[in-house]
Amino acid sequence: MTKAIFKLLIFLSFISCSKESSDTASTPVQNMYFPPLTGTIWETQSVSDLKWNQNAVQPLLDYLELKNSKSFILLVNGRIVLEHYFNDHTATTNWYWASAGKTLTATIAGIAQQEGLININNKVSQYIGTGWTSESAAQEDAITCKHLLTMTSGLDDSSDNVDPASLIYKADVGKRWAYHNVYVKLQDVVAQASGQSWQNYFNSKLRDKIGMNGNWVQLGPNSVYTSTTRSMARFGLLMLNKGKWNNDVILNENYFTEATNTSQAINLGYGYLWWLNGKANYHLPQSQLTFPGSIIPTAPNDMFMALGKNDQKIYVVPSKNMVVIRMGDAADNVNLALSDFDKTLWEKINALYL
Repeated sequence: MTKAIFKLLIFLSFISCSKESSDTASTPVQNMYFPPLTGTIWETQSVSDLKWNQNAVQPLLDYLELKNSKSFILLVNGRIVLEHYFNDHTATTNWYWASAGKTLTATIAGIAQQEGLININNKVSQYIGTGWTSESAAQEDAITCKHLLTMTSGLDDSSDNVDPASLIYKADVGKRWAYHNVYVKLQDVVAQASGQSWQNYFNSKLRDKIGMNGNWVQLGPNSVYTSTTRSMARFGLLMLNKGKWNNDVILNENYFTEATNTSQAINLGYGYLWWLNGKANYHLPQSQLTFPGSIIPTAPNDMFMALGKNDQKIYVVPSKNMVVIRMGDAADNVNLALSDFDKTLWEKINALYL
């Protein structure tokens, strides 16, 4: 009797293991894909492969075209699911990132820190000297690199200019969140600390390591990055993978985590030059008002974003292993970073898989 029971248990165990193996085989977990550093090869995955709603694709593309888009890419697990170009824009055409490029500066600051060149908790004047503002020596001395990363320098945000005469006291450091172009001083910090030009350091430490193209262009006080849409997608993919490209650590995970989480207590929807969805409240550029709820209520709560003037977008959604890129002219009116376009666009994207 005992022998029979023992045989039965072995048999049931075998059946159970076989079923588990069969189930696992039928729903494999897909690995993350990284395109080669050179060339145009990039693996794709179809909407039908993902069991998404094919009928939702054309309404999404129609909306993008209607709203003055030039390009759109959607990645899942690093593979291209959708890639479309509009209005004579092509895969090889460069376009400006506007303020979405702030996240490139934040990333390079993290890389410079992990190389021991800077410490974001150190004062800015330690790297670029004193007198870079018109504040008193004590006020200027209190501004750290982290204050620039978090938009809490306390400098007056009424002008985008970053010459000393324009950088005047508005509030004590850390007491006021204000969207300000003064973050570009971080590029000077890195250049001084590395002994290289900003462009050369950026190219060698980030751009070339993930196969991006593009260049920095100086437009008045603004340092603006331009690249192809796929290069923007490569950067989004790097950040989806917490700073790793394949097995190479480009940006360490601790800094990545700091950068993509709430960085101060004033604007919960802001990290280190990254916008954060799904927080209890947020601030907008050129406003001191606190708005309740998520920045884009139609989008996933765990999404973090690089947002630029005239609706340049990098959306990174860890819960869906998804990166979404949009480049183009302003969807509606000229805007600094956020617009109603985001809300409707995510309704159209949600229709793909909900």
